[in-house]
Amino acid sequence: MNTFTITQAAAYLNRSVKTLQRYDREGLLVPTRTPKKRRVYTIEQLDAFLGQRREKNVPSRVVAYCRVSSVAQRPDLKNQRKTLEDFCASRGLAGVEYIEEIGGGLNFKRKKFNQLMDAVVNDEVTILVIAHKDRLCRFGFEWFERLCQQHGCTLFILNNESLSPEEEMVQDLMTIVHCFSSRLYGLRNYRKTLQEVLQTSAP
Repeated sequence: MNTFTITQAAAYLNRSVKTLQRYDREGLLVPTRTPKKRRVYTIEQLDAFLGQRREKNVPSRVVAYCRVSSVAQRPDLKNQRKTLEDFCASRGLAGVEYIEEIGGGLNFKRKKFNQLMDAVVNDEVTILVIAHKDRLCRFGFEWFERLCQQHGCTLFILNNESLSPEEEMVQDLMTIVHCFSSRLYGLRNYRKTLQEVLQTSAP
């Protein structure tokens, strides 16, 4: 095979098709085009790209991410890390970087979480390990899972229910209820004000 389609090239490089499309836009890996404007890659081009990435010493990080919602849950954080350490050791994963964070699962402004996601998007993380899906986020996990897949990051999820505290779920549900209650209260006030305006302005 002398040439590769973008799908074949993505498999060869262990990247997603969207990542190769982004490489093309950014000028990192520019293919030739067929008369029908389809991308075509050569084996020499792909091997040269892999060689350049190695020469640039692009980091291949193995990360284990641990999270709890409050300072009072530090013991849970320690248990979480210990479980991840045992898992990584059993899989023979070396040089694991452990990230510990305290913050709610509904909060997408967590500093370490955002730094981790930036690293995934920059193709720096090859393996990400979490104890349970909700350790990464309470909602929208499938979106982040797809993001990892697109950037060549393998996601290991232990789904250990004992490492997903029930009190956190209760707190998150209360936050959601409070949020919608506030919006409904504001909507009622808006309707009341609107009705008063309409009544006073009526002929």
